[in-house]
Parts: sequence; structure tokens; C-alpha cells
Amino acid sequence: MELVERIDQMGREVLAPVKPLRIVSLVPSQTELLVDLGLSDRIVGLTKFCIHPEGFKREKTVIGGTKNVNIDKVRALQPDLIIGNKEENFKADIERLEKEFPVWMSDIVTLDDTYEFMRLLGELVDVDTSGMISEIQNNFRQLQSLISLSATKPKVGYVIWNNPVMLAAHGTFINHLMEFLGFENVSSDNRYPEVDLSKLNGLDYLFLSSEPFPFKERHLQEFSALLPQTKVILVDGEYFSWYGSRLLGAPAYFQKLLEELKLLGK
Repeated sequence: MELVERIDQMGREVLAPVKPLRIVSLVPSQTELLVDLGLSDRIVGLTKFCIHPEGFKREKTVIGGTKNVNIDKVRALQPDLIIGNKEENFKADIERLEKEFPVWMSDIVTLDDTYEFMRLLGELVDVDTSGMISEIQNNFRQLQSLISLSATKPKVGYVIWNNPVMLAAHGTFINHLMEFLGFENVSSDNRYPEVDLSKLNGLDYLFLSSEPFPFKERHLQEFSALLPQTKVILVDGEYFSWYGSRLLGAPAYFQKLLEELKLLGK
């Protein structure tokens, strides 16, 4: 098998096949992207959280979760490429896997990181991703033209977990998209801090994400009762955190959200 040296988004040198045919994906959004690039037949393993496209994981071997990879199951698949992510996967799992297999890692905080990731992934799997990248860029440019950023930005908390309450803060892809949309993240911390819910009252908005914690209508009612001065909203976490082909539809979702909040053209 012909091998070529690749550099991943963490700056690591990865010796991988020119055209990998047995891929294990350790991240749901990256699995969805591979499928949308027409590589379904080349995926042999994925995580239990790889829920898109619907039913796809029933056709493949589930190798555990993003943060508890079953190394023996991966080994049994004999992949010629494993694709992971710095934030989603545990360093210890990656270090064990890379001793036996080529492991290519993404590292994404901004939209530009996403475009670079998709370009590099295309080179890695020998598929042209330029058309998809251009479409996503164009969709976000069109959305940006509709957003009027004001000096006084709405203050928002983006909740990703319950008991304890955890926010998406600075240094995350979610925060980058919030800033793109004209919001000010209430948290000045980094990554995903725990917060005292009582200190969140008085925000303009509190977003309850659909993932990783599956916030529902009952949670919205509970948070609204606790934070009467804040408008609490359920949001689709996949559009805020899944990079890759999921971003094709994200601008339309964000436009609808901003229209509902009456924040477009202010």
C-alpha cells in the first residue's frame, strides 16, 4: 500500500495511505461529512454518537463513544486511517491508537479552521471538497450581509450541560459562532466552565442546547422560572457545534433564529 506523509491540524506528522479504504471516525460531525462526501463504503467504524445519517451506524461497527474508545474493537477492524479531534477525543486514547494505526487529528475553533480541516481532509481521503467549502463560505457570507452588528451586543449564555450547569465559553467553536452572529458571551472563562445558575439572571438570552445534554421544553420552563428576567430559548446544538457538512444548513437556521429574536437589521 502506497503511503504518504500528511500534517494534521495539530501539526502532527501522519503516515497514511494515499487512498485510505478502511476508516474509523471518532467524531459524529466528521462521520457525517465523510458520508456526505460519498465515502460511506470506506467507513468501517464509528462512535455510538454518530447519529447522522439516520440508521447509518447500524451498518457499521460501533467502537464506543468519543471519549471511551474500545481499543480492541478498533484493532479488530484493522483500519488504515483513524480520524479524531483534539477536543472530542481523550489524549490517552489517541496515544494508544497511534502506536498501531495512522491517526489524523482535527483542531477546530473558528470557521476558517473548518475550511482548512475540510481541505486537508479532502487531500487525506483523496476527495475534492472545494465545492462544499465554497458553498458553506457563500452561505455564511450571505448571512453576514444580513447581520447588523451594534455597539451593544445582546448578552447570551450558551448552556451545554445540566447539574452542574456548564456553559460554552471562549476558545470554543460555539463561542466563535455566537460572536459571528453578534452576541456577547456572558462567560469570560475558557472552554466549558461550571456556573452558578443564579448569577445568569439578567442576561438578554439563555440558549439551552440540544446536545450534549438533551435540553427539552421542561428544562426551558424550569430555567425560565428561575431566571424571570432572561429569555430562555431551546437551540439546535448541532448547528452551533458540528463542523463539516452540517454547516451547509447552519446559516439558514441562524437566520431564522435571529429573525425570531428580531435581531436582523437592527
